[in-house]
Amino acid sequence: MAEAIGLSQVDLVTQILIFATFLAGIVGALVEVSKQTFNYPKNYVPLVALVLGGLVGFAAAPFTDLDVGLRLWAGCLAGLSATGLFELVSKRDGQTKE
Repeated sequence: MAEAIGLSQVDLVTQILIFATFLAGIVGALVEVSKQTFNYPKNYVPLVALVLGGLVGFAAAPFTDLDVGLRLWAGCLAGLSATGLFELVSKRDGQTKE
């Protein structure tokens, strides 16, 4: 399969995923700070995480040699994965969000 899509593309995807993994913790912490600071509905948390992830990915230029678009992509992936990780371990009473 690596021959079909090219080894350089596989390396690029691997770099993006590794970068997104490192950003996920940072974005998760920023989302928690924003939830404590601002009062917005919990249904908007994934959108806030997506935007914060994109901003963190964009601002992480000194730490990686990825292009701007790839950093944004990795940041957005990190934001959505941070939200998913938090929802996976958070314990809620009942079925509804407040």
